[in-house]
Amino acid sequence: MAEFNYIVRVIGKDLDGTKSIELALQGIKGIGQRTGGLIAKDFRKENKIPANKRLGELTNEEIKKLEEVISNPDKHGTPTWAMNRQKDFETGKNKHLTMNDLAFTLRNDLTRLAEIKSYKGLRHMWGLTVRGQKTKSKHRGKGGVVGVTKKDAGKPAAPAADKK
Repeated sequence: MAEFNYIVRVIGKDLDGTKSIELALQGIKGIGQRTGGLIAKDFRKENKIPANKRLGELTNEEIKKLEEVISNPDKHGTPTWAMNRQKDFETGKNKHLTMNDLAFTLRNDLTRLAEIKSYKGLRHMWGLTVRGQKTKSKHRGKGGVVGVTKKDAGKPAAPAADKK
């Protein structure tokens, strides 16, 4: 029997080896419950791995194959609707982005929307709601900091008034 790894590195992220493959994959940014289950199912079907096998029981070769399925889920049978980047703006292809690629792409999308001054881009830039929510009573002071300013912090306290 191969050794058990309690921490497994998959796509640059340390995952808990004691969890099942589906649950462990949810620790990767860009993979939720549904996508993790679909990717794990495709991986198990291709490599004939039992459903109860934990992530820490996989060999290094199997982990490489799992990383390939995560990187290119469309080539391994994952449906298009489960991908988080359908019809990419630049390439027009369906992708599934994870970790830093996902954050970088989202930031670029918001920057592009702000540059062309679209409604969504401006609302994101101003820190307001984007999808039509009401803003009369909620969303006030979003991101405001409560605390002592530097100027006030330097002042000595006023002496207490004497009561006689």
